[in-house]
Amino acid sequence: MWDARTDSTAWTTGRRVTIERGAAVDGTGDGTLEAVRASLTDDPPWISSTYLYDNRGSELFEAITRLPEYYPTRTEEGLLATHADELLEETRAEELVELGSGAGRKIRLLLDAMGRCGRHRRATLLDINQSFLTTSAHSLADAYPDLEVRGVVGDFTCDLEHIGGGGTRLFLFLAGTIGNLEPDVVPAFLRKVRAAMGPRDSFLVGVDRVKDPAVLEAAYNDGAGVTAEFNRNILSALNHALGSAFKPEAFEHVAFWDPVQSWIEMRLRAMHPMRIDLGRADGTLELEAGAEIRTEISCKYTHASFAARLVGTGLTLERWITDPDDLFALALLRPVGPRRSP
Repeated sequence: MWDARTDSTAWTTGRRVTIERGAAVDGTGDGTLEAVRASLTDDPPWISSTYLYDNRGSELFEAITRLPEYYPTRTEEGLLATHADELLEETRAEELVELGSGAGRKIRLLLDAMGRCGRHRRATLLDINQSFLTTSAHSLADAYPDLEVRGVVGDFTCDLEHIGGGGTRLFLFLAGTIGNLEPDVVPAFLRKVRAAMGPRDSFLVGVDRVKDPAVLEAAYNDGAGVTAEFNRNILSALNHALGSAFKPEAFEHVAFWDPVQSWIEMRLRAMHPMRIDLGRADGTLELEAGAEIRTEISCKYTHASFAARLVGTGLTLERWITDPDDLFALALLRPVGPRRSP
């Protein structure tokens, strides 16, 4: 039985698919408006990357994952295809819990392995985009007739308590998404994940590795301009959520490697001076030509720098799996302490 919190809204969309709303994620609450106003008046100004993933942004990101320059998706999928059986055998997972599930493509490699292990299959997907989440949940249910699918509409940084309890689960946080969190806040996030886990659960994290800056920068500056469109779309999403008056076409996409921070940083650069009405955020933003707004970071890790983030989180790094070119890694984490037998 699913252990759902009573303050979440749940509705069944099919015999084996349940979708729940874990929290208000529409971006229009008073606290959110204040946070947006504060971020845009910061130095440098910035926009929360959650606004990148409205319906259009989610579609564009899926297109990015198929671009030749964008190595993370195909490399991670290759690692999962190669190691899924041993990971499922080692963790003995009976349920998969994917945080930030998106289109739900990679989870299928693990569901196939779970089927080969002969265990009962359940899947919980948590994503901030309700449309993508619902489509993914039904797609998985159609592809796996014996699979129970539960979707939770929420933000993985603050809605983990809505996942509830379970038996022996493998939590998934793939696509290098952990890199979108500033390194200093990663331990707090991992402590939240640990609090949601049981003693027999495991946590598989996709980690993008430090590598040649030319390879990194090409992945975020693709020749087809899809990433540029994805980046500018954050302004359209903000306009929709807040009634602001950004003109996306007036901004240039910028992405660069910061060797000091070990991250790729995406920004939007104003192409001429402008004064922008922030709508319900109650204010204006004045930008000079060349002024930049930060929209996303994507941290890259070494084995040592990632392991350092685990100190004090209640999680330990059990396995570190990499591809032959050392582009990407899968990190298998387990709760600290003895693991109870299933």
